[in-house]
Amino acid sequence: MSISSQPKDIVSEYCDELSIANHILYVQGVLDAFGHVSVRHPERPDHFLISRNRAPALVTPDDIQVLDLVGSPVEDTGVSLYLERYIHAAIYAADPEVMSVVHNHSPAVVPFTVSKNAKLQPVCHMSGFLSKHIPNFEIREFAGNGSNLLIDSLSLGVALANCKGKSPLVLMRGHGVTITGSSIPEAVFRSIYTEKGARLQMEAERLGECEYLTPEEAATADKTAQGQIKRAWDLWCWELKRQKV
Repeated sequence: MSISSQPKDIVSEYCDELSIANHILYVQGVLDAFGHVSVRHPERPDHFLISRNRAPALVTPDDIQVLDLVGSPVEDTGVSLYLERYIHAAIYAADPEVMSVVHNHSPAVVPFTVSKNAKLQPVCHMSGFLSKHIPNFEIREFAGNGSNLLIDSLSLGVALANCKGKSPLVLMRGHGVTITGSSIPEAVFRSIYTEKGARLQMEAERLGECEYLTPEEAATADKTAQGQIKRAWDLWCWELKRQKV
């Protein structure tokens, strides 16, 4: 069900913010033609808002659909939906604290999903949330050796959500990463600084042995950064206006 024709209310505001989030993540190089962002419905927690199947940079509020927690549209509008909408449905169903979900194929993060030696860790205070246990979902355990690596069924979505648990993100071997937050800006912030953190870590490790943040440093840094999310969000919105995206 598209809600763009409804009077301007909190749901419409969420649709606007969701559209902006798609554009920000495209400009920041986290999303390209693929990947998606969603938010839990502000009035119906057993539903979520997500664009129809469209490249993130092209998403508008008119594209936003309402889906339930098994990934089905509340109203059949005949539009094509994302194949991996089950990622979002299953995570919202599993964790009532999650308010926004981003799935992306972050270029600097994917190598960490396939490396048998390197573990994604915080090297920068802006990525303190990376100190928490970060699971790596192995789809072969649930779909065999010949899958397309996509979470294209509810059963795979549930398996991914169970693997993620309470971690703010879950890596997906050979595929990408799924990141959650308590709001759209937080999920976007974490997505961007997961990508930036991964790049910094790879650059640092080229120089030799690294000194990573301690768990205590990471927790304190993360708490501080959470209070600065609006500052980053405002900048990213300004960049969109400047680039007319």
